[in-house]
Amino acid sequence: MNINHILNEMNKVDADLYDRIDTRRSALRDFANMSGKVALAAVPIAFGSLFKKAYAGTTGVADAAEILNYALTLEYLEAEFYSMALLSPNLIPAGAASQAIQTISKHETAHVNFLISAIGAVGGTPVDKPTFDFSAGNGTGEGPFKTVFSDFGLFLSVAQTFEDTGVRAYKGRAAELVGAGAYLTAALQIHSVEARHAAHIRQMRKNYGSGVGNVKPWITGNMSGINTPLVQPSYNGEDNTTIAGVPIVNINGFSISADAASESFDEPLSPADVLAIIDGFIV
Repeated sequence: MNINHILNEMNKVDADLYDRIDTRRSALRDFANMSGKVALAAVPIAFGSLFKKAYAGTTGVADAAEILNYALTLEYLEAEFYSMALLSPNLIPAGAASQAIQTISKHETAHVNFLISAIGAVGGTPVDKPTFDFSAGNGTGEGPFKTVFSDFGLFLSVAQTFEDTGVRAYKGRAAELVGAGAYLTAALQIHSVEARHAAHIRQMRKNYGSGVGNVKPWITGNMSGINTPLVQPSYNGEDNTTIAGVPIVNINGFSISADAASESFDEPLSPADVLAIIDGFIV
């Protein structure tokens, strides 16, 4: 059995192979030491045990592709939303607002293109871009947000909801990519940018008038800061104040209110909850 050849061939498929089993030198040394202690027939069993340990708890190709496609659907939604906004006459004020939306739009497009490439790289097939109805009218164009591309305040409210939902969606599935190497890193990189988008959109709502008072750059309790209950599913559960079994309110004798405790931690959303939220925007 040519252990060196097998390791080299497997490393061509998984560039992180040697990191998983410490190093190439370590692996070869361990097998060299083993040869004097066990029968040759037992080497394949030990070899299989090594890789079972190296890949324990990792995400398979099918799982990784499914998770990345889930993320791609969200990024399609956001990229299309900002693209349509930029094409809508007289919607976005010139200057800083226009520049910000253009920048966010470029980010979302970059996310889409990256995810398409990543899904192909793991052997999956990227999902097709859905047809969206941003009025939330399931294809009628007459839903409750039908003026989203003519009313800048409403546009920012919907943008905030999409960004807040995206942050919670990535948080909800990131753990499933543990063992997927660079794809987990990339998902977390996108997650942090979505959080920056959410904070900036909230600041824009504050600057341009939201109609609901002082908009914060973070979520307090389960409050959306948007004057409609239609977006509430994106914020349900954010009032949690117990993290990993640890109560945060007045923790360690410090004066920490329930609002402050909830603001300190974002909560994940399950795939079912996210898909239910965006379903009304997909034809």
